Amino acid sequence: MLRRHRTPLLLAAAAAGAALVAASPSGENGRSVASTLHHGVARSSRAVYTIGFVVADYKYSLRGLDSGSANYRAKLSEVHLRSAKKLLKLCEANGGFYVKAGQYVSSLRQVPKEYSSTLSSLQDQATPSKFQDIKVVIEQNFGKELHDIFLEFDEHPIAAASIAQVHRGRLHNKQDVAVKVQYPGLEQRMKIDIMTMSLLSKSVSWVFPDYKFDRILIEFEKSMTMELDFTREAKNSERTASCFRKNSVVKVPYVFWQLTTREVLTMEFCYGHKVNDLDFLRRANINPTKVAKALIELFGEMVFVHGFVHGDPHPGNILVSPQGHGKFKLVLLDHGIYRELDQKFRLDYCQLWKALILLDAKKIMELGEKFGVGKYAKYFPVIFTGRTIESKSALGTQMTGEEQRRLKIDLNSLGMDDISSFMESLPPDFYVILRTDGLLRSILGNLGAPRHIRLLTYAKCAIHGLEKQSKVESGAISCMFLQIRTDISYLHMRVVIEIVGFLAKVNDAKHKAMDKLRRMFQEISRGFHLLL
Repeated sequence: MLRRHRTPLLLAAAAAGAALVAASPSGENGRSVASTLHHGVARSSRAVYTIGFVVADYKYSLRGLDSGSANYRAKLSEVHLRSAKKLLKLCEANGGFYVKAGQYVSSLRQVPKEYSSTLSSLQDQATPSKFQDIKVVIEQNFGKELHDIFLEFDEHPIAAASIAQVHRGRLHNKQDVAVKVQYPGLEQRMKIDIMTMSLLSKSVSWVFPDYKFDRILIEFEKSMTMELDFTREAKNSERTASCFRKNSVVKVPYVFWQLTTREVLTMEFCYGHKVNDLDFLRRANINPTKVAKALIELFGEMVFVHGFVHGDPHPGNILVSPQGHGKFKLVLLDHGIYRELDQKFRLDYCQLWKALILLDAKKIMELGEKFGVGKYAKYFPVIFTGRTIESKSALGTQMTGEEQRRLKIDLNSLGMDDISSFMESLPPDFYVILRTDGLLRSILGNLGAPRHIRLLTYAKCAIHGLEKQSKVESGAISCMFLQIRTDISYLHMRVVIEIVGFLAKVNDAKHKAMDKLRRMFQEISRGFHLLL
């Protein structure tokens, strides 16, 4: 029994040491550093014990079982679920960056479903800081008294998340603003938490060599570092506004640079409700399917055309602002995490979606080699379109029972080393793509949007992205036949997309007609019943 608990104890000691190093005083207020250190050690110890017992659960629960057996798979699912629940409690207890980490993991489509479904319940909410602490941060950043900066400033925040809280204010020119203020000592806390997570990741990889999470942790740390610099967020916001300046549906709040620093961000105050608030959409007479279409067009253009992608599109960061008569604007908030896609990756990703729509297996596998995932490229159609690489099902429809059976057998044959190898081989840009797509799918599901909307919109955006590049290079293309062949390829894609879109509309109409007939027969049956 002592041996079983030895690893968590040693890790706890190491984590405490890491916390001491990360929070060591550097001329700052000693009391603040001591408080940060105390909470850091507590969070680190809690994390180490949780991960230690999760590791032990996997090690002992699966001991002696054949990894290819049904018994092993059933037991593995049980351990996944138990472990996911333990991690959920850990994230809720530690808060802050642990909540961010849990949300990050839950949005990755390549993690076991037990983890993604359990951790998806995490809410990025926090207990607000005292107003006096927030007031100090603002006054220190601008060197002025709060009342000299704002005509009015609401002491009660309208939102409080893991890294900052937002207050409503009014400038002296009567302009309403939203003021995002970072919590004091946050950067120090992040260092402690990332150090602990890194230590735990290495420890798990040591116990289970097939589990490798370094790449995910590196991407998470990068995203958090970006999110802590509010001037970067302001620049991202302005760049996004420029990208969509011709889109009348998209609204990005204006930034007040004279009142923006690394720790304080002041923006135009925009009214709206969360994008997945169906009750509000019904009251405002706004069609949820139109909202879904506008949303997927927005992010499709971000990915395939601009290559500049919002990395955290959860419902709280996308508001629907009613404009009357069923019209609306999408207000895009929180521009702290963005990914600028590599130009070659963006074009290859456009080509991938072209191949996915046409179900060009040869091209999909060829692009898999370019992306570095090799044989695992055969799972791209499953991940992105919900059909297998050999599928005969129409785009946007469910797989047949036989296809589902074969896929289940194939996936059950994969070990954790396969999943880990796939995750490690993915280009960094893919992590953002998968996370963003996962979050968007969840919102589209809440809005009740038909499956084909996302597929058709992405395909059109992919064509647009390729056409854009073709126009840029057209002056350098000396072979006219190559240009003609490219145009024919685009025409082929457009025809496929239009046919699929038409069939989807026919299918929707058929379902509506069947529902109408069903209701009519129910009414007739009810009438006969009353007569009898």
